[in-house]
Amino acid sequence: MSSTTTTSTSSTEATGARTDEAASLIGDARTRIDSLDDRIIGLVQERMAVSAVIQEARMTSGGRRVNLSRETEILVRYREALGKPGTSLAMTLLELCRGRV
Repeated sequence: MSSTTTTSTSSTEATGARTDEAASLIGDARTRIDSLDDRIIGLVQERMAVSAVIQEARMTSGGRRVNLSRETEILVRYREALGKPGTSLAMTLLELCRGRV
């Protein structure tokens, strides 16, 4: 077995693809997804920091940490944009952003 065959076999096994062409496409797409995930994580961290500023300002002025009507708006926005799973995503974001003050 040549090293080319061994390499292509391992790349197809790693991706679940049945051809070298598909394995290459999947590998490239996974690299892009990893880059997108890094950006998403950074944006979530930025959102958490902005939310902490808002909560601090609200509590300093005598208000409550959480504004439920605003959270409802966010849930609706995500659901309308992404369907039912968008609601779960929004809930996760809201949970990440609560209580970081």
